Amino acid sequence: MAGNTFGTLFKLTTFGESHGRALGGVLDGCPAGIALDLKAIQDELNRRKPGQSAIVTQRKEPDTVEIYSGVFEGKTTGTPIGFAIHNTNQKSKDYSHIKDSYRPSHADYVYDKKYGFRDYRGGGRSSARETASRVVAGAIAKQFLSDIRIHAFVSQVGTLKLDTPYQELDFDAIESNAVRCPDTATAAKMEEYIKFIKKQGDTIGGVISCVVQNVPIGLGEPVFDKLHAELGKAMLSINAVKGFEYGSGFAGVEMKGSEHNDQYNSDGSTRSNLSGGIQGGISNGMDIYFNIAFKPVATVLQAYDTIDKDGNKVTTQGKGRHDPCVVPRAVPIVEAMAALVLADHTLLARTNKV
Repeated sequence: MAGNTFGTLFKLTTFGESHGRALGGVLDGCPAGIALDLKAIQDELNRRKPGQSAIVTQRKEPDTVEIYSGVFEGKTTGTPIGFAIHNTNQKSKDYSHIKDSYRPSHADYVYDKKYGFRDYRGGGRSSARETASRVVAGAIAKQFLSDIRIHAFVSQVGTLKLDTPYQELDFDAIESNAVRCPDTATAAKMEEYIKFIKKQGDTIGGVISCVVQNVPIGLGEPVFDKLHAELGKAMLSINAVKGFEYGSGFAGVEMKGSEHNDQYNSDGSTRSNLSGGIQGGISNGMDIYFNIAFKPVATVLQAYDTIDKDGNKVTTQGKGRHDPCVVPRAVPIVEAMAALVLADHTLLARTNKV
């Protein structure tokens, strides 16, 4: 299986399955001498871990990270950073009913057809649990990018939208509620709606918005490695993501060029920021902001029709512990992937200087 490595210079390779002994990764290319706050890394994992509230999966995992290499006396050594997160609360029997059949909209069918074999326990490698390793690496990247600020938050659940411009939001309020929406009134409505959907044995999708501030000018490479293209790839690699837009996004198609152009100030900043902080694929020093759409979780705790490995039509029902809405726990994953992209392009930018 290819495709387990992300990045060019600041490079992460992940390993492990949802119900295997452990998940983990090797982070290569992290510069030496960075003082690592191990508690901050664990705190990021705690934001992603299951069982943290009534509106997420109730799988109980401590998700404690163990770092095995690349760190000495609290600082990075410049060598590969190896780490692992051990699984402790697998319930593989919850998946025995799909050993020979395929869940709709999951990777079950395509994995079987591509590889001729699959780990059906929790989805194996296709499980969103793989993203725990990304969060660890992203937390390290954040500490490398100490001056850059990355804030992701839930801006939509189903039809419930937060329409307040991000400039008017208090990012400190993101962690004040289980939904991770910085507007408490909207968050309360979202939480009640997720609970309602959960009682029906169903799931619902949502949108996460992300704002990156204090980005220096010059990150991103022309043509194929544009910064927004790399961010798009990073976000679309996250489980359940169905869409990515940055800056004005799709709304920009309704504007005229004279309305959409970001006019310059004398210092090189722009009066508006419909470009989303990126022009020509390169950061321009303004805020980078983007939205990521997540589909409803595919596993519903209702009876459904499907096929087995022989093509016979069968009826089965979702079992186990699953998120009724993925976006609250996906917030730190979005931040982690953004941090990995920015760390990689920070190192790439250094190679362009004489």
